[in-house]
Amino acid sequence: MTVDDTGSGADADGRVDPPQERGDAHAADPGEDPLALRLEQLILGAERRYTPFQAARSAGVSMELASRFWRAMGFADIGQAKALTEADVLALRRLAGLVEAGLLSEAMAVQVARSTGQTTARLAEWQMDSFLEGLTEPPEPGMTRTEVTYPIVELLLPELEEFLVYVWRRQLAASAGRVVQSADDEEMVDRRLAVGFADLVGFTRLTRRMEEEELGELVEAFETTAADLVAARGGRLIKTLGDEVLYAADDAGTAADIALRLVETLANDETMPELRVGMAFGTVTTRMGDVFGTTVNLASRLTSIAPRDAVLVDSALAEELIRSGEAPASEAEAAEAVAAAEKEGEEPPVYRFALQPMWQRPVRGLGVVEPWLLNRRDGQA
Repeated sequence: MTVDDTGSGADADGRVDPPQERGDAHAADPGEDPLALRLEQLILGAERRYTPFQAARSAGVSMELASRFWRAMGFADIGQAKALTEADVLALRRLAGLVEAGLLSEAMAVQVARSTGQTTARLAEWQMDSFLEGLTEPPEPGMTRTEVTYPIVELLLPELEEFLVYVWRRQLAASAGRVVQSADDEEMVDRRLAVGFADLVGFTRLTRRMEEEELGELVEAFETTAADLVAARGGRLIKTLGDEVLYAADDAGTAADIALRLVETLANDETMPELRVGMAFGTVTTRMGDVFGTTVNLASRLTSIAPRDAVLVDSALAEELIRSGEAPASEAEAAEAVAAAEKEGEEPPVYRFALQPMWQRPVRGLGVVEPWLLNRRDGQA
């Protein structure tokens, strides 16, 4: 619900008339659906009371700062319509209070607003488009889907709100734990991670052959499978891009296991296209839950040249697997290690992964790279 910065609603001295004295001249369009207004009031928990200028004044912030916050949260311009509630005022007051107390800079407060808005916007769209639509179809006898939506939202809202806060706290605790375990302060922003892209092969061709509903189901199945596997094996899903997912892990072994399990799982599903995965290990920059940098770009380039149903990794990730003892530098070295262990009467080393060097090749924007083909060792799962 962002706004213009005109300050309409104030007199020449900058005073704002109390809402009850302004009448309904700036209220919502009388042509709006009454049920939609009731649904909005139910979800927001309050009636429309303020214009943007009034809300900013009530929160004690400038119109300019209020506009920055609202736009960062992803709300559309509404001019000076009376469409804001006490909750909007409170949100402005809280953000501004964090800045005034010195806990956040103004730029950081805007970033908090933007990251929260972007994340929750996608969640809200998914819930309304998929979850609620499924519950209201078919409509109850004699009722439209719109009419059924209201009582369903009324029942679900408090439960979904509690669940959202629970998941957020869990995720915040996990993220805080990773920060505390960082080797130094620089790793809080620029960290060494294993980054992987998993890409469906031939997706563009599929879009021309499949019906929209079938395509949507395939993408949802792929994203769900990938998200579950990444989470279960200890990685973090960074984002999904329809036919591609980006994930990260703190160590190379975890990332390698995820990549191979993705390929294996989709290969056993006849409804799924083939998959290719590219991974790289190194320093990445984290911003608003996303990752950036040369390491990420390299993982993306490796994905584009990976064979079907295969995993390519960069030399840094290969070296990390070798250093940690999860893969031998070569099969000859593995055989020597086994022979030496048997000679000494010790347990032979157990390697989880096998690495095969590929031909060096130039990669656009990154120079010459040496990719390695990653496989699982026989008997290792």
